[in-house]
Amino acid sequence: MNAATIDRFKALTAMPAVCLAAAALAAAAMLGAALTFQYVGGLFPCELCIWQRWPYGGVIAVGGIGAAALRGAARPGPLAIVLGAVIALLFLADAGIAQFHVGVEQGWWQGTEACVGTGVDADDLEALRKAILEAPSVRCDEVVWSLFGLSMAAWNGLIALGLAAVSAAVLWRWRQS
Repeated sequence: MNAATIDRFKALTAMPAVCLAAAALAAAAMLGAALTFQYVGGLFPCELCIWQRWPYGGVIAVGGIGAAALRGAARPGPLAIVLGAVIALLFLADAGIAQFHVGVEQGWWQGTEACVGTGVDADDLEALRKAILEAPSVRCDEVVWSLFGLSMAAWNGLIALGLAAVSAAVLWRWRQS
């Protein structure tokens, strides 16, 4: 990094409302991408895909409320540091869920029962019908989309990990000031 880039980073990270709003916008972009894949691309989510959306929703809420609450703050105080830590942990949690999902896709470990389903245990036609209707429509252990050999869960994990790292860097900067 050159000195000008570092100076810009320092200037931007000095404003807590801007950083919290940026985190909320990044999370909203990730949720927007997931919903676009779902409703425009026809790639419906499995159980673990849905789980990966929850931390982004948390970041949107914490970042949005925090940005509004700290709108006039010129420097990051204790509230900004707590909110920034929560956001970093939410991004990290999302990366962890995504990594678990990748492990299920790769067969490294077993997914949840709701994720991969179980064998049908039906004694009669009505029980069989109920089991079929309640079975997951999209299995977590099947890759339905990939780019450069990485599944959507893997890409989400990498992006969430990157967002967690940026959040941690901002948090580190706040603690130093």
